[in-house]
Amino acid sequence: MKIFYKTAIALALILVSTSTVAAQDLSKYRDFSLGSSLAGISKQVNASPNEIGVTHQSPVLIQELTWWPIESSESSARAEAVEQIQFSFCNRELYRIVATYEDKATKGMTADDMVQAISATYGTAIRPAADSSAPAQLSFSSADVRIALWENNRYSVALSRSPLMDSFQLTLVSKQLNSQAEAGIAEAMRQEIEGAPQRETARVKKQADDLAAMREANLKSFRP
Repeated sequence: MKIFYKTAIALALILVSTSTVAAQDLSKYRDFSLGSSLAGISKQVNASPNEIGVTHQSPVLIQELTWWPIESSESSARAEAVEQIQFSFCNRELYRIVATYEDKATKGMTADDMVQAISATYGTAIRPAADSSAPAQLSFSSADVRIALWENNRYSVALSRSPLMDSFQLTLVSKQLNSQAEAGIAEAMRQEIEGAPQRETARVKKQADDLAAMREANLKSFRP
């Protein structure tokens, strides 16, 4: 009897542990998973190639895709709480997901309300020291205010609020891919700055050459 009792307790603990781990999968947002391919995400949201933007091509390829979920009709209440989702890819791998929530869907909700709702999926949140239960105050700063964080050694999920737009955002990041993307973007920006004088010189020379060519052509064809 004791063996049966201990076995039952062990099985119950395993079930609870399994359910907790599943609930804290920080790599997923709804049906989207960090690390997914650009082709896979494009197929999921039915995006066309011209909807995919390229922000950097070298030394890493950084691409972005913004998706607006289908809305309900104007005559009925909005069925989708998410206004838009921005997917960011590093060398065609999804490294960041930013979900922006529709104002009407979160109207009247405090930061604590949002944290409680999201914690049902991602587990216990790390909260800043300041009290975030009060409504956010508008400011002239465009920087988002972080409200809560869920993270492990591979992924992070951050809830923030825009002081200007007064909207909530949820950002999921693959730490490894994000580090690669940030390093690549920093190098691309460095190359952009270093190459600016040469590009300006080339632009001015081309402009002068084009003007000279037009002058020569006009000299030959001009009739007063």
